[in-house]
Amino acid sequence: MSSERPQPSPVERRVARSLDGENRHGRAIPTEELQRERTVENYLRGALMPRWMERLKDIESGTRQHRRALAADHAYLREQHADDPETFARVWRERVERRSFDDVNDLVQDHNEWFPVERQLPMDPRTGEYQKVAGRPYTRDPLTVEWALALFPPTLDGDDGDDDAPEKD
Repeated sequence: MSSERPQPSPVERRVARSLDGENRHGRAIPTEELQRERTVENYLRGALMPRWMERLKDIESGTRQHRRALAADHAYLREQHADDPETFARVWRERVERRSFDDVNDLVQDHNEWFPVERQLPMDPRTGEYQKVAGRPYTRDPLTVEWALALFPPTLDGDDGDDDAPEKD
């Protein structure tokens, strides 16, 4: 028997993210939310903003925050090591490799798992795959070290990266 703890479910990860404060108390539930009938259909349709939409908004917001932080770190290290490209490259790679993207990647994992169900996407019966949305796959790629290094390369020459550039999926 293994003593490893099983991976938390998407619901457990969502609850853990919603807890805040030192005592880890959740946010107060609005009265109108408490009075609303709880059914799977209402959850999937959503009374206000559907969960899939909130999650996509959180993914975009989190990705922008990581881009801004990476841009600031990159600019700072470029300035600190302006005369030593090898040291800059080494220090920048180390900094990016230590960075955690788990906050956004948990949301991406939840999105990839739940989006087709929440949106009631049609499934191709031959392949068992959900159909694309507007001709594009619905899945999102997680943020990785490679993603960060592609945005902000470990070189001193050229552009410092543009955190206002359009996001690439």
